[in-house]
Amino acid sequence: MKILVANLGSTSLKWRLFEFAGNEERMLHRGGYERVTDYAAAIGDCLAALEKSGALRSEKDLDAVAFKTVLAKGVTGCVRLDNRVVDAMEAFSQLAPAHNPPYVDGIRQFARRMPGVPLIGLFETAFYQWAPEAAMRYAVPESWVEAGVRRWGFHGASHKYIAERSAELLGRTDVAERARNLYVDGGKTLVKGPDLRVISCHLGGSSSVTGILNGVAVGNSLGLSPQSGIPHNNRVGDLDSMAVPFVMRALGIGIEEIERLLCRESGLKGVSGLSGDIRDIQAAAEKGDRRAKLALDLFVHEVRRWIGCYLVQLNGADAIVFTAGIGENRAELRAAICENLDQLGIVLDPDKNAAVRGVEATISAPASRTKVMVIPTNEELVVAREARRLLEQS
Repeated sequence: MKILVANLGSTSLKWRLFEFAGNEERMLHRGGYERVTDYAAAIGDCLAALEKSGALRSEKDLDAVAFKTVLAKGVTGCVRLDNRVVDAMEAFSQLAPAHNPPYVDGIRQFARRMPGVPLIGLFETAFYQWAPEAAMRYAVPESWVEAGVRRWGFHGASHKYIAERSAELLGRTDVAERARNLYVDGGKTLVKGPDLRVISCHLGGSSSVTGILNGVAVGNSLGLSPQSGIPHNNRVGDLDSMAVPFVMRALGIGIEEIERLLCRESGLKGVSGLSGDIRDIQAAAEKGDRRAKLALDLFVHEVRRWIGCYLVQLNGADAIVFTAGIGENRAELRAAICENLDQLGIVLDPDKNAAVRGVEATISAPASRTKVMVIPTNEELVVAREARRLLEQS
């Protein structure tokens, strides 16, 4: 079985092609294009590249094209992307303006190009279906909830991968199996040993922290939209709801400009005044730029705040895992996030931490009660696995 996982950005198309045979799984090809202005042409180029590489003889070799879809009105889980689901994604485009419009466009282009190939979406909200209601509810009127206002949680594919892989590395095959089967049995698989408590920190251009108990999420720092939670590269993160009407009146600007500022000019870019790229911000901070240093300090503060939330909710942690671009590659930020947590049983080994960049490793000191780990995420593999499972159940 061959499944193409397509990752669609506002101006990008990236892909990975997976092949499954029995219990074996392997990635056959990966690639991508930036500065995409014509998705139909980019899809054609993608398929041509796959055929040229020998990974496909033709697009007819594909059993499915799968997508890491973000959110849709009234839809979650791993589903066929029919017109009803794509329309539901479009209905929530205002909540994910950087994500849903390119996905809706790209999915429709794929459907036109290859009408006989199943299109499957694994929604980023799926991992949080079994989180406690109190962790996902806002204190708003019931009519708002019925309209879709709640904490949805995102980065589900990444945190699910961490749930599985961290359990494997910690020797808990029972928890790894439970996490793997989560979308099939809703976490009903029995855990044979003591509770396994993991805090997963997906830190990158978009960031979130998730608490995971025995392979199942108990909550996520992201809320109603991908604009919430920890400050992102150019998206605001958490903000008091009254800031919006206050700024509209104080600065005399309309809702469209508010949305633009919150989604494109805020986050690390807004605080630093330079860029949303952590590399640029760190370089400026090292040269003494005050606002760049403030952006880093704010980012660290907010990550620690959410780690603290899940330390309380989980009654401690067996492991804290760093993943995604910043989490996997920025040793100095990992050190800052874990600084002065020894009374909580969290102690880094400075030499191990400094040596790790983009590889699996344990970076905590031997005396640390909580293991601190770096695990490169693999969201596309999770999407491909769930798409395969859906096809086999059909």
